[in-house]
Amino acid sequence: MESINVSELVERLGSDEDPVRKMAVFKLQSNIGDPSFADVFILEGGLTKLRYLTLHASGNTLAYSLTSFSRLLEVDKGWEFVNQDLVERVVVELVVTHPLVNILRGAMSILVYIVSHPYTASNRISQPDSFGFRALKPAIAIYPQFLEMLVSRLSSADHALCANALLLINSLMREAISNDAESEWPKFIKRLQDLGVINAVFTLMQSTALQDLSHPLLEFQALTKVLLRKWRDISVDLEQSDHRRALKSIHLSSNPERVHTPVETGDEGAKKKHNPEKWRRLGFESENPAWEFEETGYLGMMDLTDYVKKHEDGFQKILLEQSTRPAQQRCPVARASLAVTAILYEHFDVDKADVDDAKSHLAFESRTNIDKVFKPLILQWSLLHTAGIHAFFRLWQASGAELEDYMKIVDLVRILLESVVGGATRMTTVHEIETEIQEFELQRLRQLQMELLELTCEDTWGHHLRQIREELNHEALQFVKEQRIRCLLAGSWFPINSNQAIENGVPTKKDLKSSDPESFRYSKLSHNRRYLHYGDFDVRGDQGPTLEALPEKVDLSAVTSVTSNVTAPSDSNSSRSTLKAQHSISSTKITISGHLPSTSRPDSPKTHVRNTSLATKNTHSSRKETVLLTLHPQTHSLASEWLDGLLMLLNQQPITAETNKLITMVRDYGLKIRLLNVDFNNMHFAGDPPEIPTREGLDEDYYFDVFGG
Repeated sequence: MESINVSELVERLGSDEDPVRKMAVFKLQSNIGDPSFADVFILEGGLTKLRYLTLHASGNTLAYSLTSFSRLLEVDKGWEFVNQDLVERVVVELVVTHPLVNILRGAMSILVYIVSHPYTASNRISQPDSFGFRALKPAIAIYPQFLEMLVSRLSSADHALCANALLLINSLMREAISNDAESEWPKFIKRLQDLGVINAVFTLMQSTALQDLSHPLLEFQALTKVLLRKWRDISVDLEQSDHRRALKSIHLSSNPERVHTPVETGDEGAKKKHNPEKWRRLGFESENPAWEFEETGYLGMMDLTDYVKKHEDGFQKILLEQSTRPAQQRCPVARASLAVTAILYEHFDVDKADVDDAKSHLAFESRTNIDKVFKPLILQWSLLHTAGIHAFFRLWQASGAELEDYMKIVDLVRILLESVVGGATRMTTVHEIETEIQEFELQRLRQLQMELLELTCEDTWGHHLRQIREELNHEALQFVKEQRIRCLLAGSWFPINSNQAIENGVPTKKDLKSSDPESFRYSKLSHNRRYLHYGDFDVRGDQGPTLEALPEKVDLSAVTSVTSNVTAPSDSNSSRSTLKAQHSISSTKITISGHLPSTSRPDSPKTHVRNTSLATKNTHSSRKETVLLTLHPQTHSLASEWLDGLLMLLNQQPITAETNKLITMVRDYGLKIRLLNVDFNNMHFAGDPPEIPTREGLDEDYYFDVFGG
């Protein structure tokens, strides 16, 4: 401001020469955003000349003038010069007819500020038609193509123009929702939708221009939620003609049977009887469907009407198929539609919507995390609703459900939509979503349901269950440890081949003759659990030899490690074998390593106690670890028993999946048994106790279906 002479600048704005005016207004646009500069500029009479240039200039002079005027409005100055002439000039001659991008940017920016200007009481008194949506209505009435041209600007390659066009659309929507009559704003929103604004914004949300358009896109997303909530809050009232018309269109689209109904005659003349199942045939719960829209409001009716209108043939087909079934097995189409609407409404957190959502999101989300804020699929509400209804039909037929199972199917559809729609990224297309919903595996859906049920149980009983599980896990570990050690006490046969003989020492001529397992090794744990006895035999007997018949033994106190190529699979959910060997089952090997017993003894242990202990320590550290025993189990179960048995005997944790699975199973059964002892009267439950079934007329011939069928 100090380097620019405001008086001289204002004087140049009124020059007869266009280059002088152009240079003056060019300098003005970069300084007018300063409130102090704007005050001096207005005091010098510059606002009148700027408005004149906005109304009559052309080319770059006009572009600079529009930008300057919009920045002046941004600092809340110059509103006294905003009138219908200015609005009509900007709307008609520029937005509708002008092709230059730099002019369109400034023109749309001015309209955004005009529409968004606070609609206060003082403004209504002094200039009742100069602000808000009503300021544009006279010009739009004369040039109805304004909205069409505005929506078409959303596909422009210029990101700034796209942003201004979308900001203006957002301002018009917000103003219409807030201040228009209840019968007016739905018409305006419907007109914008018919012009393709939804698909245009959806394309922008999935484009690479996300950062440049983040604010208007998030604002449009928030306004979409506001619209959905506003429609949901409208109660269905059959006294209103449009509500009654929408419900009647659903009935007519169902292709009702043309039957001759009996006619009653009375004082008021002949009356035709109504079909007693007119609405229940469509899937409503009663013959008074209005109350069933209580949860979803007019939004539920819109979704159902839209589905019936776009899929009339499929709607009629499903009703015809259901009519051949018993009443209890018919799929309630109308209730399914309302359920899907409620699920989508809850999934997108529509109740938490606010027009200022965009500002709050941009304030708290970083650039790397901003993708998570955008939910472009909410713009494809109708397609998601249709996919949800078809998923409901599929689950109903696949499960053979009846009317009493309605809520169970609703829960499954909720889990399905939460999984597919909730797991989608910003770039996921609607076609991919529809395909995934249609081809989602029922077994996987069941697994998700059980996981959710487990999480729900954890939320409710988490603290108590965790404490019990810790106790039971320790008990289960001790139980399985004892079982594995008893397998070692029982003893087992292991094959020996030439390769193993070579590993255990110098090969003999007999070893080199054949690699077939012609000999066997029998190993058994001693009763005091301190020694592992073993012996090699040419023939495998039907019964294992006694400990006295086993010539060799390993002192377990000298064992330093037990290693094996038996490992747990990397994927714990895999349906393959619970154990994996590196090569094949015949190559499964358990290696017991340790220190051989020392043959040297101190000469005088009584007189050299300190030296002896020191020498023993040095002897242990200097001795190398050697292989004490090698076993080749033939089965996975045998490998698991001996490997984990030896590890747990040495106070180490088991490593095979078979043993860990056994521990988990014992723990879970223990938990179930504990829960069977829970008495309703001893717990702080809300409500009346459950009804206990009678045992009258029953015998003892029953079993517990612990595996659920």
